[in-house]
Amino acid sequence: MARDKAFLAGIFRKGIERGHSEKILEELSELTRSAGGMVAGTLTAHIERPTSNLFITRGKLEEIRSKTTAVKANLVIFNVDLSPVQARNIEAALGVRVVDRTGLIIDIFARRAQSRAGRLQVELAQLNYLLPRLVGRGVIMSRTGGGIGTRGPGEQKLEVDRRKIRERIGRVQKELVKLRSHQRLLRKQRKRKAFSVAAIVGYTNAGKSTLVNALTQSRIFVEDKLFATLDPTTRILEVPGSHGILLTDTVGFLVDLPHSLIEAFQATLDEVIEADCLIHVLDVSNAAYQDQHRAVLRVLEELGVHGKPSVLVLNKVDRLDELQMERASNAFPEGILISAKERLHLDRLIQAVQRMMTQEVNIR
Repeated sequence: MARDKAFLAGIFRKGIERGHSEKILEELSELTRSAGGMVAGTLTAHIERPTSNLFITRGKLEEIRSKTTAVKANLVIFNVDLSPVQARNIEAALGVRVVDRTGLIIDIFARRAQSRAGRLQVELAQLNYLLPRLVGRGVIMSRTGGGIGTRGPGEQKLEVDRRKIRERIGRVQKELVKLRSHQRLLRKQRKRKAFSVAAIVGYTNAGKSTLVNALTQSRIFVEDKLFATLDPTTRILEVPGSHGILLTDTVGFLVDLPHSLIEAFQATLDEVIEADCLIHVLDVSNAAYQDQHRAVLRVLEELGVHGKPSVLVLNKVDRLDELQMERASNAFPEGILISAKERLHLDRLIQAVQRMMTQEVNIR
């Protein structure tokens, strides 16, 4: 199947710093590439407030239409979330497919999910996203042409309606309840065997899977794309004098991660909630690493684990010069500078995790 040629529309409120808007648009480009698309062009617009029918002004919409036509894009991706009415009106005006930020992220998740748990959670997110979008444009799931934003969660028949979607949502939710119950039993078995559990958290593409591989000599799939790892994976870190520490690699976080996705992926995020401690991996080679650190803390706070014992890992120092490393250390003096890829200073991290686990055991 041919790659989508996507035109990116970055819509921002007036007053936002230019550097911040550029970072957001660059991340949208990375998300598009992770979804298999090719960026054909971009446009940035600043508005006072969104309109109810189009989100942007008609003049700006015409500019997007003109530029989309000029680069022969077959898809327009917005960095904001659009209401069903806004998405329908914009699509009608542009004459090409329109995908908003949440739709793009769900599409990537659909590509990445491998396990039964992952597929169920993605399906739930898709169904909840599609349900309000069925009205007024026929059945969105009947799109069979393929491409970003067209992956339906199951049968793609014209007779699918809201009632059937709701019924399927109910069945998926029941399956996920059973799955979470099974996961709780597995966690109880781990505790009976005196295993300590550390959840690896961090921004998407921060190097979490690479770190788990480096610490445990594993071969978890690694790719330089956003959300390369979706399904949680657990490996054991052998530690002398103990049963070992279980490291659980989790889905990456994102700035303004849609709440609907957090709800849908509760079964996966339970691994973070139930862990004894967290290892927060931060890619300090990324220019926006301080923003990414704040974004992860916001998600952890939403999950109710903001105060859980944690170790901050400043990863990818192999890409930094001495001045940049000094700046990262000054920004996060509690952080441990490492390179998971080059296996630099992992001993310092292991010692810090051991100390933290020992303190937790003593507290218990």
